[in-house]
Amino acid sequence: MAPKTKVGTKGKKQILEENEATLKFYTRVILGANAIYAVVNLFIFYNSSTFWTWLLLASALAVYAGSYRSMSSMAKPAFADDGSLLDGGIDLNMEQGMAEHLKDVILLTAIVQVLSSISSYFWYLWLLAPARAFHLLWVNILGPWFSAETPSAPEEVNEKKQRRQERRQMRRF
Repeated sequence: MAPKTKVGTKGKKQILEENEATLKFYTRVILGANAIYAVVNLFIFYNSSTFWTWLLLASALAVYAGSYRSMSSMAKPAFADDGSLLDGGIDLNMEQGMAEHLKDVILLTAIVQVLSSISSYFWYLWLLAPARAFHLLWVNILGPWFSAETPSAPEEVNEKKQRRQERRQMRRF
């Protein structure tokens, strides 16, 4: 049997460095997806660009801005007056955290945006985000709430009390 060991924790400085690397990676993903989309749809096929092309680009930019800003505010470090690191911010690479969902939204948007250079119908894949949000809502909140059993009747009477009541009833008859 393997000995039980404590799972290692990350230090403040390590969290800060990993957060900076994560934010840099997602900045590159966002810029790369927008560059590909702009070159293909707004330069090469400029004549076939419609109102929807511009509207979907603006929507994607809004999703990117909201998600990235949320991630960067979560990862904001706190420094002391002397410049020492007090807090490295929330770990963006933590599993099952809000940052994980924000990263998924950025990646989904980037993939949909690049694929939409082939066909505008790929924008329908963006509907996976609200479907996933509803799934998480159902699994974590609504499902357990709907399937919870109703409170049962009051607990059965104590055995002593039940015997007393039976004796009293027997005396009456």
